[in-house]
Amino acid sequence: MRPRTAAPQPIKERSCYLCTHALEDIDYKDLHLIQRFTTAYGKIVPRRRSGACMRHQRTVSQAIKRARIMALLPFVVR
Repeated sequence: MRPRTAAPQPIKERSCYLCTHALEDIDYKDLHLIQRFTTAYGKIVPRRRSGACMRHQRTVSQAIKRARIMALLPFVVR
């Protein structure tokens, strides 16, 4: 007999952190906000993991790239 498998869990609805806090302007100098969307190795966190909407994910990734160019964030952490 085949063992029973558990029923699939429903996907939890995520809301965008930036939409819920009404943050429209994402500045590359705001390192505390930007570091929320980077991993410990300095990589940009994908949308499916961060829960950001498409519009804010684009602006966050652009702000991270600008902060890297201005040497506020490292490109690579070893």
